[in-house]
Amino acid sequence: MAATAPHRTPEDLEAARRAARTLVEFAYDAIRQDILCGALAPGEKLRVEVLKEHYHVGSSTLREALTLLVADALVTAEGQRGFRVTPISLDDIRDITEMRKMLETQALRRSIERGGDEWEATLVAAWHRLSKVEERIYDDPQGLSAEWEERNKAFHEALIGACESHWLHHFRDILYHQSERYRRIALTGRVVPRNVHEEHRAIFDATLARDADTACAHTAEHIDRTLQTLSRMFQDGDTPLPERRAAGGADRRA
Repeated sequence: MAATAPHRTPEDLEAARRAARTLVEFAYDAIRQDILCGALAPGEKLRVEVLKEHYHVGSSTLREALTLLVADALVTAEGQRGFRVTPISLDDIRDITEMRKMLETQALRRSIERGGDEWEATLVAAWHRLSKVEERIYDDPQGLSAEWEERNKAFHEALIGACESHWLHHFRDILYHQSERYRRIALTGRVVPRNVHEEHRAIFDATLARDADTACAHTAEHIDRTLQTLSRMFQDGDTPLPERRAAGGADRRA
């Protein structure tokens, strides 16, 4: 397993195992988190024997969990050759970005049009919780990335919480989760000067003011900024590409 991010301790894994309803759920969540945080690098071969030892589950449980991750597009199946972490690419995040902007802004516009007092209260609470972690995020981007991701997700879901379209939420959620790995990579890269907190504040203020055009414009710019950061990181070779991190374990950074 790649040494790209701190692993959870055996105690952490045991606590997660006890909290899960089934072993498959535990294995799925554990592997998913290790992919998202980079402990399992893009393009890395997922060897069942190694994973069995690390997560302490059986082969059939692992294969079922990996199959679920294939459905999430976080893992690819290679026929009889097993499984591999889905690679990342600039073309992929460009495509995700364009589709996210289209769906996210449409959902936000509908939410602003239909949202009432309860929606506003939920949004204000989500903004407050996100602000607290964003005050500290650049002091420890790696250590706080999971907490930030959770609160960032809750904030963006609160923004579109009054949108009534089930299908719009469904497809928007798929794209949001696909972009999570890229967001975590971009969060640690400072090649493009960025104040994510102020970006969120601009979206929040315009949304509460019921200014849909401004809120949607800020949202589109916010999503684009992650792509800009990653574009520079790909140019500079500062991304966990499979040929650097998975092939024979070469150039794995501590």
